[in-house]
Amino acid sequence: QLQLVESGGGLVQAGGSLRLSCEASGFDLDYYAIGWFRQAPGKEREGVSCISSSGSSTNYADDVKGRFTISRDNAKDTVYLQMNKLKPEDTAVYYCAADLSFPKVVGGGNLEVWGQGTLVTVSS
Repeated sequence: QLQLVESGGGLVQAGGSLRLSCEASGFDLDYYAIGWFRQAPGKEREGVSCISSSGSSTNYADDVKGRFTISRDNAKDTVYLQMNKLKPEDTAVYYCAADLSFPKVVGGGNLEVWGQGTLVTVSS
């Protein structure tokens, strides 16, 4: 069974940092592009960042550029999202998702595997 498990969410004050992890089980993450997405209460899901299978290509949403960094450790089947200078508007449930197609992950469409999400709350 293909699974992604997110961890690292929590409560942090504005200006603080968190590192989210997305660990794969049941499949080899090496071949998959990974995206991080978030959904705030009452809002639609939006893309945050994504990374190609090799790690050579990355994308960021405009409002997280310069603050968030995506990386991966294929030996550990894990992708990370380092979030710095957090703002209250970053509060959301963060999901990771995997697909063999990097363009699909960039588009955030019907991706093959989704995690269950981890809650990030940024207090002002």
